[in-house]
Amino acid sequence: MENSIPSPSTARPSWSQLVRSLGPGIMMAAAAVGGSHLVASTKAGAIYGWQLAALILLVNLFKYPFFRASVQYTVGTGDSLIQGYVGLGRGYLWVFTILNVVSAVVNTAALLLFSASLLAYFLPFELPSLALCGIVLVTCVAILFAGHYKALDGLSKVIMATLTVATITAVIIAASNGSVAPADYQAPSPWTIAAIGFIVVTMGWMPAPIEISSITSMWLKSQCKKQTVTAESALFDFNVGYIGTAVLAIVFVALGALVIHGSGTELSASGVGFSHQLVGMYASTIGEWSRYLIAIIAFFCIFGSTITVIDGYSRAIAESQRLLKNQTEENPKTYQAWVIVVSITAISIIAFFAQALMPMLNFAMIMAFVTTPVFALLNYILVSKADLPSTLKMGTKLKALSILGLVYLFGFLALFIWWKWIM
Repeated sequence: MENSIPSPSTARPSWSQLVRSLGPGIMMAAAAVGGSHLVASTKAGAIYGWQLAALILLVNLFKYPFFRASVQYTVGTGDSLIQGYVGLGRGYLWVFTILNVVSAVVNTAALLLFSASLLAYFLPFELPSLALCGIVLVTCVAILFAGHYKALDGLSKVIMATLTVATITAVIIAASNGSVAPADYQAPSPWTIAAIGFIVVTMGWMPAPIEISSITSMWLKSQCKKQTVTAESALFDFNVGYIGTAVLAIVFVALGALVIHGSGTELSASGVGFSHQLVGMYASTIGEWSRYLIAIIAFFCIFGSTITVIDGYSRAIAESQRLLKNQTEENPKTYQAWVIVVSITAISIIAFFAQALMPMLNFAMIMAFVTTPVFALLNYILVSKADLPSTLKMGTKLKALSILGLVYLFGFLALFIWWKWIM
């Protein structure tokens, strides 16, 4: 195993050092706030009101140990999670790589479609969806090939901060105006067999596909090469990003519940239609003056998710390839090749599903849900077996939460399989 990162310092970092250490956790949050928040959380609130808020918090809680594994393992050993997988056995790495390639293409395609639908919102002329996706994709690839980790890091922080402020402002104003639902409105129940599909879709990308943990691990390893990272600063960064995405998920539920739930508005299945509704929610609460400002913020939020996902998945797949080939040196050209492969495959899929944003997002979220227990189990095995410093070891409470999480995830997967293919 490679161990190029020094052992984590035990010195307590200052507040300013903790703030400067923010990076991989915020980038993870930027990758997470996309389909899961803008689409799934908003739809959950719009359709069911507050009924799914507890479930959304619960799935964030149960996935926490498996995302946290990226920090524990990388800071504790100096290796990425992907290096850890190959240490468990090449079979583990093969499973990870195959699932990762599929997830990379599907998630990139879904986010490209969403980005394109938002880009179309404020363009003064009409362009085909495929052309808009192409513009977004070429821009993403150009930035990745010309840019650096720092630029991506900075972009993520600005996007997250702006979107958070805008969304919280919209919710506060909407709450002061009161719910639009009539007093006698009876919301549909999510606790029925028919609603299982929607719940699975919501949980799949909540807060993000779990393989993002391996990508966070690689971003963290990259950060460690550039600055001093302690166990405390790395966990602070992770917790800020992770808890922030969980809180923001509930904020989006609130936005849907306060602005659309019970209003009789039907959510559009088309990409452009849904993006118009999404922006309209902000404009109807903050004020019409904010419509195009919010459209731009929402676009850059999804654009940030898209570029982060393309970068992260390509890095992870390139690293998997290097380890499977037993190569010692990282080759930047391998990463660039995977950026191109993932991009071309994603745009090819879009060529056949150009008008189907919601079905594509649903498929991506179902894929994420089905693969989540596998990635969660891999991370649990890895952190349990690793020889980590005491500050990073899995304690009794975290271990109990991990086991509960595995039971929950595999249990819901069994329920979904029964509902989808057996019932």
